[in-house]
Amino acid sequence: MSTKPIIVVGSSNTDMIIKLERIPLPGETILGGEFVTAAGGKGANQAVGAARAGGQVTFIARVGADMFGDQAVAGFNREGINTDHVLRDKSRPSGVALIFVAKDGENSIAVAGGANGGLSPADVRQAKNVFAGAGMLVMQLETPLATVQAAADLAAKAGVRVILNPAPAQPLPDKLLKKVSIITPNETEAELLTGIKVDSEAAAAKAAGKMLALGVKTVIITLGSRGAFVAGDGVAKLVPGFKVKAVDTTAAGDTFNGALAVALVEGQTLEHSVRFAHAAAAISVTRLGAQTSVPTRKEIEKLLKNNP
Repeated sequence: MSTKPIIVVGSSNTDMIIKLERIPLPGETILGGEFVTAAGGKGANQAVGAARAGGQVTFIARVGADMFGDQAVAGFNREGINTDHVLRDKSRPSGVALIFVAKDGENSIAVAGGANGGLSPADVRQAKNVFAGAGMLVMQLETPLATVQAAADLAAKAGVRVILNPAPAQPLPDKLLKKVSIITPNETEAELLTGIKVDSEAAAAKAAGKMLALGVKTVIITLGSRGAFVAGDGVAKLVPGFKVKAVDTTAAGDTFNGALAVALVEGQTLEHSVRFAHAAAAISVTRLGAQTSVPTRKEIEKLLKNNP
């Protein structure tokens, strides 16, 4: 299907994952873990999520001039992602994340951002030609806020819709929120942005209303296996998710955002796009790792077909 390209601006990390019975307490050592490395970083995960879901993707990012950077770029190229604007940083190492994953799928993550912190507004402006004719811009908050703002400004000028996944959670300026078409916080992030504890559907509706009042056009609050509360565009409802056995929740949100962008660019309704994104995220939590867990278009469509 020929659709407009999706631009992803954001982070790229190498994830070093240890699977354990449970997450260690401070000062505690737990033996018997199983170690794997996987490509990660919220931006890279979203780019791969969109590419595997059938999107035509350009990624704007920074990685180090090191082994991890080489592996990351090779991985993006294998996925068919345009890497013309993945810059190599000679002064900073590639980003890395150290992840503990417990038996029940819960995780605990520490990130050394490295080159991600060097992604600048100038880097984004250097890629401004890709904004003309793009269908969607997808971003998160693992790169400097000024860079996120610069990309949102370019998107607004080019008439490109913006999906912002406000993670890791931090307060956001109104001037950024006004440029955001769709914001996709989870419960924790929604609470940080609005001060409302999202512990029920009514609370989700209230938090969504507060974000809409700040100028965001559509709010999608992801609620894990319960689904997502969608508000805006004449809709205010819970769109249910899929019940699956979670193995590792790493990158579920990123997979959701990448797939959401694809469905919307293809002209699907908001509700159908959220359902498509739920299906992608549901498959991802049944597998270990970040990008290794991201499903293909075929797998997403199969799950949707089996759960009409």
